[in-house]
Formats: sequence, structure tokens, C-alpha cells
Amino acid sequence: MQTVWLSGQEIIPSKVVCIGRNYVEHIAELNNEVPTEPVIFVKPNSAISSQIKTHAVDEVHYEAEISLIVKDNQFIGAGIGLDLTKRQVQSVLKSKSLPWERAKGFDASAVFSEFVAINNEVDTLSLVLSINDAVIQQANYDLMIYKPNQIVDAVKEFMSFETNDILMTGTPKGVGKIKQGDKFTGQLFAQGELLLSKDWVVL
Repeated sequence: MQTVWLSGQEIIPSKVVCIGRNYVEHIAELNNEVPTEPVIFVKPNSAISSQIKTHAVDEVHYEAEISLIVKDNQFIGAGIGLDLTKRQVQSVLKSKSLPWERAKGFDASAVFSEFVAINNEVDTLSLVLSINDAVIQQANYDLMIYKPNQIVDAVKEFMSFETNDILMTGTPKGVGKIKQGDKFTGQLFAQGELLLSKDWVVL
């Protein structure tokens, strides 16, 4: 089983619950419709990774996201997540009204920093992703269409969060292709103060 780290403790999420189309400008850049309810999909435990890897066959895109660890439907940890997506595969699946797992749930498609403990306070969180020292994506609570607590309520209607499951809250505009050797730097803030920073180099 794949693991992540929460304040120095190794934990095992059973799954990663992901939200699509949660930032208006990202919806526009992919020419999607604004949803009338949260767009929810799941990545399996086997998708969790600490490394960003290119794929031998398919083009892979990054999507940086504020990510939260859930316990008893409360948020106990916050970190930086990268939802890696086979964009061309996803486009074909969407055109045929097929599920997204081949494009979203492949091994090592959910890349995470370590997580830091929080007390269920998520409304001041913000995220900055830089690639090769240039700011590419910026996300925050206020820009989300559906806020984390609303998402939990929507998920609870049909599926349970197990202890230490991860919620990825959606990506803002600025998604793009990963390239071998690129340096990714994620920074997570709360009330404007830096909570954590994480560097990756694409393999």
C-alpha cells in the first residue's frame, strides 16, 4: 500500500477523492461547462506517489491542488497535490462518455508533498505552483466553486471517507504538460504564512 506523511507520521489513505471543474478559469481553459454540482472522481491507493514521472507512451499534464486529509469528515492535514492526467486519453474518453480512470487513476498519478496538521480550518489556505522558478498556478479557498465542506457533504451522499483518505479540491488555471527535468515547486500558505514548501524534479 502507498503512504503519505502527516506531521512526521506515515499513514495509509485508502483512496484519493478528487474534484474536477472547481475553478471557473480552469473550466474556461479546457472549454468545459460549469457544473451544477461537484464533479467527483476517485484515484486508488496505487495512484499515490511522491515523485513526478513522465509516461513512456502518453503525454501527461499536471494539475496542482490544495489537498486535505480527512478523519471523521473533518480536515486534519493539508498538503500539496498534483493530479497527473493523460489529457489526450481523457479527451477521447470524454468524447465517448466513458469513465476517466485510464486518464486519471493510473499508477503514480496522485503526487503529494508531506502534509501538516491543521484544525479543520481551511478557509485561509492558498497554493502557489512554480515551474523552473516561474509562477504557473495559484489556488485559494475563495476561488473554489465548491468549498471543501460542501464537497464532503456531497461525497457523503453516496460514499464514505475512511480515516486518512485524501481530498484533492480541484485545480486552477495554468495546467500543462510535464517535461523531464523540469523543477516543480509547490508552496502552501495559511493566512498568508508559509505552511510548507516542496520541490520535485520530473523524472
